Amino acid sequence: MDPFDEGARGVLRQPGAVWATAGASVVAFMGIGLVDPILPSIARGLDATTGQVSLLFTSYFLITAFAMLLTGWVSSRIGGRRTLLLGLALVVVFAGLSGTSDSVAELVGFRAGWGLGNALFVSTALAVVVGAAAGGSAAAILLYESALGLGMACGPLLGALLGDASWRYPFFGTAALMAIGFLCITVFLKEQPKPARRTSLLDPLTALGHGGLASVAASAFFYNYTFFTVLAFTPFVLDMSPYRSGAVFFAWGLLLAVFSVLVAPRLQERFGSPKVLGGSLVLLAADVLVLGYGDHTTAVVCTVLSGAFIGVNNTVYTELALGVSDAPRPVASAGYNFVRWFAAAAAPYFAPKIEEWTDVHVPFVVAAATALAGAAVVAVRRRALVAEAGEAAPRHRAEDSVTAFAN
Repeated sequence: MDPFDEGARGVLRQPGAVWATAGASVVAFMGIGLVDPILPSIARGLDATTGQVSLLFTSYFLITAFAMLLTGWVSSRIGGRRTLLLGLALVVVFAGLSGTSDSVAELVGFRAGWGLGNALFVSTALAVVVGAAAGGSAAAILLYESALGLGMACGPLLGALLGDASWRYPFFGTAALMAIGFLCITVFLKEQPKPARRTSLLDPLTALGHGGLASVAASAFFYNYTFFTVLAFTPFVLDMSPYRSGAVFFAWGLLLAVFSVLVAPRLQERFGSPKVLGGSLVLLAADVLVLGYGDHTTAVVCTVLSGAFIGVNNTVYTELALGVSDAPRPVASAGYNFVRWFAAAAAPYFAPKIEEWTDVHVPFVVAAATALAGAAVVAVRRRALVAEAGEAAPRHRAEDSVTAFAN
């Protein structure tokens, strides 16, 4: 029986603790793309340059990268419930403070604190949902995946709706929603059992000593540079109103969710992970190259279309990362994400700089080149990845996908 069919029947029959955690997860994932439609508005409101405002992503993901070494260490010592509440509390505080910023430097700093809170929350939420769910893990995974996709799609939409009045309102709105999530988890979620073994800060780094995992992480590093060039730099190129930009990235998020959850697994079953990943990276490279050199309408279409390739890549990278080594999945995921989030921090910083040094087209040429570099790593290491991963565990694909995105 298909686990998703089984999960679909049980997904609505969940205790309050699961719904509270899943609802907060939607808002947490919304925070990733929330600022996309309002980046130009923030730049105008704070009299900042494109490069300065793009640091909102850089600070957020730089802290997220280092937090990957911290989240397992924290949750294995204080428990899942307290880790969730700590993460939510940090998001509430720093999202609210972001809305009060009087300079881009303040906003960048508050966004970094927000990244720490979000990392603590989302890295723990899946384990909590699975542990508290009724009807087995399939229903919990389906619910969590739905929360992930809904959050990624609705983040830009919320940013557009609230940001049309003021760029400050999306930050206040997020703080309010996460405060409600904090209260719900406080009321409905009981403390979860602590892991039998405490996680060391160095465990994720030690896991990267495995050649297969290091190869996947290296390829994902190049890919994530492309991913976040699209996410953080394209809004300035499109230069649209918050409503229009929000609609574009809402469509982008829907494609990302659909291709990640529904399309990628079918492609993997038919062609195998390395072929799917390599082909998708090449298509993504072509897409961002056309995005950079096309007219405005072409740029909009290519931005939305990139969501399909990004969705496929996210799922395939995740399965490879969690199946290629013998490290525990949370540890392997933390090491893998520690590497790839550095590219997410680098792209928003370097893309505007490259534009300043050259012209608006070249950042997309660089993004296309990094996608091809990621494909090249997969091609060179293809046999090792297949042999070491054994095209591992299709039955775990859904669980792996949300685990790595959460981490």
